[in-house]
Amino acid sequence: MKRISLVVLFSLFASLLLAQTIELSESELKNQLDSVLREGNLLYRYEKSTWLSTDLAHANPVIKSEMYSYITYEEEGEIRTVILDKTPVCIAEYAFENDFDKPKYAKTEKRELSGKEKALIGIRDKLLQNISNRKYEVIVPEGYNLNFILLPHADKYKFYVITGTSQDNVIPFGNDYIFFADKNGEIENWHKFHSRLIPGYIMEEGKKVTEVIHSHLKTTPLITATDICTFMLYAPFFDIDTFSVISPAIGKYMKYSLKDNKITVE
Repeated sequence: MKRISLVVLFSLFASLLLAQTIELSESELKNQLDSVLREGNLLYRYEKSTWLSTDLAHANPVIKSEMYSYITYEEEGEIRTVILDKTPVCIAEYAFENDFDKPKYAKTEKRELSGKEKALIGIRDKLLQNISNRKYEVIVPEGYNLNFILLPHADKYKFYVITGTSQDNVIPFGNDYIFFADKNGEIENWHKFHSRLIPGYIMEEGKKVTEVIHSHLKTTPLITATDICTFMLYAPFFDIDTFSVISPAIGKYMKYSLKDNKITVE
């Protein structure tokens, strides 16, 4: 199959770089991008754990028949996904540490939830209810679904919303949000990273691309943790290693490599 590169699309966005830019020193930019990379990797670990755990749960007829929901969290260096019934009680538990292609262990015995698990479920459910308010403009595009990642943040919480899909030959960038909540799950601030869904199509005119690229608004000057998480989840299906972001706000072109797990700036 022939492959083409979308780097040529850089010229289509070049005029954006002429816009007024934000001045960042090289060290400031590196520090911010290092932080973005760490967060993107963490989001990936949470979401990949959820993907594999729910797949394993659905493959078990007994667990599948009782499965109602789940909660994913970090504990003792592990990312754990707990499968819940309607009660809720835990009906299965999967833990991942270094290898996110298979669980470190799987438990299928029913057990009561811990205090931490109950608290996280309560915060998660409250945030889901709160973000349904129309003022947040959280939408589900046709053919796509929303995934939710809850991260403790000091004594508060960060709640990410990213878009997923089961469609072929597309990486679902965009339509992603972060909500900052207090210890009770009340939203204090929020940000929509992209103005819309930005499907990264892997096939163009019958040819497979080697790189996908999109542009950011000035309100999102850097490549995002959600960009990186989404790419890490979907790129392995398509044998593609890099994606790039054009930022008019900083006048830079940022590229992420999956193989190197690294962001470079041009």
